[in-house]
Amino acid sequence: MKTKHLPILGVGPMYVISIILMTVISIILSTTRMIPIITFTNIRWIFVLSGILCFIIGITLWLKAVIIDRLDAHIIKNELVTTGVYAYVRNPVYSAFMFVCTGVLLIYGNLVLLVLPIIYWGFMTVLMKLTEEKWLEDLYGKEYIQYRQRVNRCIPWKGKSYE
Repeated sequence: MKTKHLPILGVGPMYVISIILMTVISIILSTTRMIPIITFTNIRWIFVLSGILCFIIGITLWLKAVIIDRLDAHIIKNELVTTGVYAYVRNPVYSAFMFVCTGVLLIYGNLVLLVLPIIYWGFMTVLMKLTEEKWLEDLYGKEYIQYRQRVNRCIPWKGKSYE
């Protein structure tokens, strides 16, 4: 059995702090009119409801990954987690923060800021490819490669079946 395991936090704090800062700073710049504001007043409720839904999805992903599926315990035991929420998304903790920040932006309602979720997704994709995905492939080999082919990186979805 391997005694070396992945870092408990991985690159998560860098990702999470970055997207939270981007979200907060962009809203501040928008409220001070340093970023233009474009809204659709007559359908504002759609953005608010979508934002609440994103927020709920984010909180649910985080709770399932951290509390229910106990990611930290699996990392310490050197186990690749592919069940529970991990059967639907490979990075539920990072995705959770992406959904929460997107929810906040939707509730805020400035359409100009809705470019940020695309940036969050791109940042997560590059960051994961350059770090954790390499670490996991080195540690788990073919098992991780097969898992990676079945399950999305950041958007929860029913994994592809290879039965």
